[in-house]
Amino acid sequence: MRILLTNDDGYFAPGLVALRKYLSKYFKVVVVAPDRDRSGASHSLTVTRPLRVDKIEKDYYAVDGTPTDAVMIALYCLLKQKKPDIIVSGINSGANMGEDVTYSGTVAAAIESTLLGFPSIAVSLAGNESANYLDLKEYSKASQFTRKAINLIVRKGLPDGVFLNINVPMGKNVDTRKYRITQLGKRVYDDVITEKIDPRGERYYWIAGRARVTGKGPDTDFGAVERKLISVTPLAVDTAARDFVKELKTWNF
Repeated sequence: MRILLTNDDGYFAPGLVALRKYLSKYFKVVVVAPDRDRSGASHSLTVTRPLRVDKIEKDYYAVDGTPTDAVMIALYCLLKQKKPDIIVSGINSGANMGEDVTYSGTVAAAIESTLLGFPSIAVSLAGNESANYLDLKEYSKASQFTRKAINLIVRKGLPDGVFLNINVPMGKNVDTRKYRITQLGKRVYDDVITEKIDPRGERYYWIAGRARVTGKGPDTDFGAVERKLISVTPLAVDTAARDFVKELKTWNF
């Protein structure tokens, strides 16, 4: 079985390197990933300049674009004659939960793959701010669970327009047999933008902020990870507000 592996942290990221090494024991793995960290790129597409691809080694490519660019180049060009059976985005160094999925390049790669008709998974390692994401051992359980998810998807399939967003908590107490099917939780950011003056007297802005989780019930991704359970959230690319259609038809535009 052929797996396309991508991410938003860059082709050199520890999570991707670890996942590639593990999955290569069982599947044919091809990596097509951004050539640098594209975290927060969301579902952006490069249309204002040409894209270039570097071949790092056999079945390993770096694209000077976004995660969406990488998926498109992989499917329309590099793997045009040998399409993958499934596409995996990750393992991201950091959680992708709640509304962060709308900013995430990791999730966006899975969205693009799903839009193009391929079964897809986004996988992230969920730790706190002081987590050591350079420790390759931390990615082993996430890699193992990803293989489980791949095998289940191949056996059972996914509905059209649906992909899986998986968040694996860090730590010794995590068991790949313990997981929860979840929905997105909610968190808000305080002090989102920092405004300062640079040494030349010019004003600049830095988007950051402190996060506060406001929705972390046991059936949410935040709640599951807090309890050291692997969170598996089914997400749909169709964002139409179907429940509002009937009401909207009563409006007189």
